[in-house]
Amino acid sequence: MKLVLGRDDLAAAALAAAREAGAQPERVDIKPVHKASRGFVNASDADLCELAIVTVLQALAYGKPVLLLPVTTLGRHQHQTLVTLGGLSVADVEGHSVGVRAWSQTTGVWMRGFLTEQYGVDLRKAQWTTYEGHHVDGAEDPSWVTRAPQGRKLPADFLEGRVDFGIMGNELPSDDRIHTAVERAHEVAEQWSKNQGFIPVNHVVGVSEAAAAEQPAAILAAYDAMRSVLGAKEEGGDVALHPVGFAGLRGAFTKAAAYALEQDVIPHPVDYDELVERTCTALGVPPSRLGG
Repeated sequence: MKLVLGRDDLAAAALAAAREAGAQPERVDIKPVHKASRGFVNASDADLCELAIVTVLQALAYGKPVLLLPVTTLGRHQHQTLVTLGGLSVADVEGHSVGVRAWSQTTGVWMRGFLTEQYGVDLRKAQWTTYEGHHVDGAEDPSWVTRAPQGRKLPADFLEGRVDFGIMGNELPSDDRIHTAVERAHEVAEQWSKNQGFIPVNHVVGVSEAAAAEQPAAILAAYDAMRSVLGAKEEGGDVALHPVGFAGLRGAFTKAAAYALEQDVIPHPVDYDELVERTCTALGVPPSRLGG
């Protein structure tokens, strides 16, 4: 049983629990963890794998044998991820160029959703550039998005002025010239989450259909162990930073699915209840067993 989890504490807990449930788990250490997504989604080369929330949505939309284990491994605010070097602001996105690592990158999906929903931006009036393809085979960039020449990287293009804005999370370079395009981004992000009742979740946990069918006890034990770790570390606040359970993740998944559909990231609507049903059927449990 192969597990790919970026956080050491969650990996240790999941491994111990799966072993106690009778499995023979091993951790596959892939850094950064998003590089494991393609092999997991398209070739089932792991049994349990940390995935971006949009990768889960695309996997379901394109019929991949991927299920959701409702555990948030990375939750964070996203409004601060739209950055620029000059005097531009979020009001200037239309008519300017914006770079994002991949069109299906979850950070980009959230930020573009904020642009349309909060700031009235017509995404098709900006010049979008991507640098990588999708994790899910069959998915393509929209016709109104341009792929950068091979070998080019977003941080360099951004710092050298080839794009006016960049949407970047962990890949954001260190440079004193960089500022967020959204004024008081962290305050805006916190208010957005308070209004919505959930954090814009980034990473969750995926399970292969085969593993769920063959080793349900180990998968459920891993879920319980990760839930305990996250519950013990959850800080008080208006919304949970790392929600666990189907009910806890419903808001984030539903909103992300709506944004992804609007942005041509997924070809048709994805129903969260279908995702819940598929997981529970494979594991042979009711939704309540997984916080539903």
